[in-house]
Amino acid sequence: MSLPISPALPGNNQQPSDAAKRLLPWLVAVAFFMESLDTTILNTAVPAISAALHVGTLSMKAVLASYTLSLAVFIPISGWVADRFGTRRTFAFAIGLFTLGSLLCGLSSNIHLLVACRVLQGCGGSMMVPVGRLTLVRTFAKSDLLRTMSFVSIPALVAPMLGPVAGGLIVGYLHWRFIFFLNIPIGLVGLVMVYLHLPDYREETHALDVVGLIMFGSGVGLLSYVLEVFGEHTLSSREITAMLVMGLAMLGGYWMHAKTMQYPLLQLYLFRIRTFRAAVGGSFFTRLGIGGVPFLLPLLYQVGLGFTPVQSGFLLMPQALAAMSMKAMMPKLLEKVGYRWVLVSNTVVLGVLLMVFATIGLTTSVWWIVLLAFLYGGFSSLQYSAMNTLVYADTTDQESSAASTIASTMQQMSISFGVAVAGLATAFFVPENAQSAPGLMIHGLHKALLAMGVLTILSTVVFRSLKPEDGDTVSHRKAIHAGA
Repeated sequence: MSLPISPALPGNNQQPSDAAKRLLPWLVAVAFFMESLDTTILNTAVPAISAALHVGTLSMKAVLASYTLSLAVFIPISGWVADRFGTRRTFAFAIGLFTLGSLLCGLSSNIHLLVACRVLQGCGGSMMVPVGRLTLVRTFAKSDLLRTMSFVSIPALVAPMLGPVAGGLIVGYLHWRFIFFLNIPIGLVGLVMVYLHLPDYREETHALDVVGLIMFGSGVGLLSYVLEVFGEHTLSSREITAMLVMGLAMLGGYWMHAKTMQYPLLQLYLFRIRTFRAAVGGSFFTRLGIGGVPFLLPLLYQVGLGFTPVQSGFLLMPQALAAMSMKAMMPKLLEKVGYRWVLVSNTVVLGVLLMVFATIGLTTSVWWIVLLAFLYGGFSSLQYSAMNTLVYADTTDQESSAASTIASTMQQMSISFGVAVAGLATAFFVPENAQSAPGLMIHGLHKALLAMGVLTILSTVVFRSLKPEDGDTVSHRKAIHAGA
């Protein structure tokens, strides 16, 4: 059913006004910030919330996992919903659902209700990022997309670094419920801005692939859950193996199902495009290596070096500053040397930096830690922005929705899997009695960081499939070559 659109507002795929173009990146950036902040802000508040709800700290893992699981499961339908009902209505619905979920989370009186409300939050968050990215792709020319994407991706880098500090300060000076209430005024303002300024793009749609949604969602959910609980001994090895096999079977079944469908849930044919395949595949494998850094570094700082949660959070702040600084330099760098050179060399640098983090010990200067954090923040910012924009280098406007959906789904999966891989590496290298022996903890975390560094460097194999001219439509290099 087609919904009416006010003629006074940009809609029906009409070109948005100059004012809307100016405000759109800010609006999408705020939505990105809300979604990204919520993935980390709870980490330092877990003990306080578990005590308030009278449950064990380990039980709070469900509160953290339910949000990321719902993101991974519902992201695949975001593109279809946006094409069917319009980007403005879908984006407004996503912000509204996320804000409502935040309110209900803050009012929850038991852990079961809190988990259910976190799932509701995740449903809204699953549409905010991909639909916001899709709106940008359809609003701005490819030649302007790099600068725009670089700007709106800053909150996605800053929020995970501010999350632990913000959570610690809120719990220390206010109340844990304000962690969720913080989203309410931002969400309400966002709703008004969406109605006034967000362009409304639509495309002809087809029937939703419900079977594919069930198979893919179940597969990702089972696989994510197995990685979350692996090593905690809450399930037997037989149960974990059975769930792992079922999850992989579901994903394999979806792959076969998608080949028989004219309009599958995820348009897998896009992987035939070299730049898309390299961007999405390289992003996935790179994040397996660097995705666990927000987990490993606070553990190193707090358990190994004895810093408080707030101090540990502040040690991550230089990453955010460097990320913002790099955004101004990145377009010129890509314009000069191209995507292939940047992604191959930058991935190696990130892997080496992780190995350098493995040299931090009890006698290491705080200023050296700050310098490493600043360097890592700058290079990771360059990596994320390059991978995110290369996705759209050779896709058409009609394919942008499907490309955004796949990229966002794989990104969310890789974030969850990256933390899980880091956790598995830590469990493998850190002995059980390390909690009472900081030296053992530091030594084990050093090995985990070295392993993550090697894994990151190995992901350059994917980016080597790129050609020197790939991504020129986004980085302006074609214009330079044409005038040379």
